[in-house]
Amino acid sequence: MWGVIKSVLAAFFGVQKERRRREDFEQGRPLAFIAVGVAMGLLFVVAVAALAIAVAR
Repeated sequence: MWGVIKSVLAAFFGVQKERRRREDFEQGRPLAFIAVGVAMGLLFVVAVAALAIAVAR
């Protein structure tokens, strides 16, 4: 699972290497990448909202 998280984080920041991306598509399970991607996306939105609320006070 840690490999999936690292891969999704790299993709979020746009630093995913082509070799690693190919490995993910060939060996990885799509559902794991989708679940981690959605969870990290939600976490990002919550963090930005919390930061905006904190700054607005």
